[in-house]
Amino acid sequence: MAKMKGCESCNDITGASTLDLLNQDLAKQVRTAYDRLEDRGMSACLFGSGGTCCRICNMGPCQIIDGVESMIGVCGATASTVAARNFARIVAAGTAAHTDHAREMVRGFIATAKGETPHEIKDVDKLHRMARLFGVETEGRDKNEIALELGEKALAEFGQQEGTLTMLKRAPEKQQEIWKREGVEPRGIDREVVEMMHRTHMGVDQEYKNILKQAARTSLADGWGASMLSTELTDIMFGTPVPKRAIVDLGVLREDMVNVTVHGHEPLLAESLCLAVEDEEIRALAKKAGAKGVNLAGVCCTGNEILMRRGVPVAGSFIQQEMVLATGAVEAMVVDVQCIMQSVAEVVKGKHTDIITTNYRAKIPGAVHIQFEEDDAYNSAKEILKHAIANFKKRGEHYIPKDKKLDVVVGFSHETINYMLGGRFRASYRPLNDNIINGRIRGVAAIVGCEHYKYADDVHFTIARELIRNNVLVLATGCAAQALGRRGLLRPEAAAEYAGEGLAEVCETVGMPPALHVGSCVDNSRLLIALTEMVREGGLGDDISQLPAVGTAPLWMSEKAVAIGQYFVTSGAHVIFQNLPITGSKDLSKFILEGMKELYGACWGVEEDPVKLAQKMIAAIDEKREALGINKKQERILMDMQMRRELEGKALPGAGCTQGGH
Repeated sequence: MAKMKGCESCNDITGASTLDLLNQDLAKQVRTAYDRLEDRGMSACLFGSGGTCCRICNMGPCQIIDGVESMIGVCGATASTVAARNFARIVAAGTAAHTDHAREMVRGFIATAKGETPHEIKDVDKLHRMARLFGVETEGRDKNEIALELGEKALAEFGQQEGTLTMLKRAPEKQQEIWKREGVEPRGIDREVVEMMHRTHMGVDQEYKNILKQAARTSLADGWGASMLSTELTDIMFGTPVPKRAIVDLGVLREDMVNVTVHGHEPLLAESLCLAVEDEEIRALAKKAGAKGVNLAGVCCTGNEILMRRGVPVAGSFIQQEMVLATGAVEAMVVDVQCIMQSVAEVVKGKHTDIITTNYRAKIPGAVHIQFEEDDAYNSAKEILKHAIANFKKRGEHYIPKDKKLDVVVGFSHETINYMLGGRFRASYRPLNDNIINGRIRGVAAIVGCEHYKYADDVHFTIARELIRNNVLVLATGCAAQALGRRGLLRPEAAAEYAGEGLAEVCETVGMPPALHVGSCVDNSRLLIALTEMVREGGLGDDISQLPAVGTAPLWMSEKAVAIGQYFVTSGAHVIFQNLPITGSKDLSKFILEGMKELYGACWGVEEDPVKLAQKMIAAIDEKREALGINKKQERILMDMQMRRELEGKALPGAGCTQGGH
């Protein structure tokens, strides 16, 4: 295993436990992505990086140089057309990944309502709220009857051909007006992905702004369609997350137990495994094999799902999946879909560990395939665990890092934040809005998305630290959230260590970390709802584009991250990445980085340096504060009874106090 850049210190992106592992002879025998990246010995293709390599027909591939007549496509396609097509196809692919994920969750939800799975409808309050949104009658009906009708209506929206998606009604009214004006309201989830792929086929849509209009519509089908459906129905079925302490670290593997890691994205498999590990037959088999039981640990976004709902520890993020296996202490890594590297099967060669694929869509050479049957989920999960238990006695040389476990507080759903700020009887975003208005909190920033191997420095931590010390509250999802957890920012105690005076005061009063773990990558839709609630609470404008809020996915690796970024931009939230494949076209770059703001009230930004990126995020927040007239911190005013009477007499619905703090 090649030495990673930055391994001299514990400031590396992988954390102290991974560094400990890398110093062991056992791990040095394993080749990982770091080795493969080093072996390549070449920089990325400039045409591909700039978005101007076209291979959608067999007359090419064509490499396009903007402004050079002899370097356009054989068909005459210009740099702006090719780069727009490539960008739009990334959005379509990312949306398709979230869509297929969501469809499986809806199907599982319907099966659960029919009593065909070991799961149950847990969050009845959210079930009723969603039912009302979809026009499902709830009065006098059993929860499973309501859930079945809701699930069937939700499933119909994937293939819907006309009209608009139901979830769009949750957005601020002005946002809905913008989408209608620009003609980007999604008609059906699948329809928008298919149309995007058709329009980027050779010889169809060749006007870059028109191509990106459909990309915007496709992204909304993801954020306000597929992803939001998946998150909400998953919450109803498995329970809406609430804050709980847990562990994110390689050291969660157990010497005396059968270690099973679950890696991927669809919670149906992971939740079934969580139930099956408690089965008496499974416990007995584990003890017969010489183990105390089965130790389940998460990897990547499946890890986030069971971390925030059940407190199941996370062994590693996307970039650590090979290192989890390099410990030699894992009996089976159980995978479903998305972000699983083919190399995991190579890492375990010669070891007792099995890679178990479970989804017919996603098989890996060298892996064992055990199909996870949703209509027999419990027994499928037991079969997988039995296979893992059989490997326990074969465990050979291994190493589990000790005494480096990092505890985190996770589970900050929209509902949790709402309750945490106001309590059961007055839950609202009023305290958050008031503290933004009075300047204790400068604004809100989302750090979301992936990790990858090109950047050795701890980019997520660097950005978050800069934001937090400048009184910006951070919301994190996906592997970015795990990265912040490894560096200790997901603890309430971190407020005193890292946060500016105003943010620290609010965090200490409420008892929350300065960076909140909001969920997996599909759960970025929670952030859309949080932003909408901030608008509805009042005092910060009447659409998302006016909020002092900004997002980033600096280490984006997956196409899903670009789809996420685009649905935030289309929803009015400014987004900054470290890079985008658009530099090969000046016209396209200008439109994406500036022109989209005229249409949606927000645009993309690009900045390689993490500190400068954070500073650009802060500048974007300050620009919104300036426009709202709240750019200066307001002084506390002690109010006498007469002042209170006057204020109450003038109070309007949704208005709140802008003096003092909460």
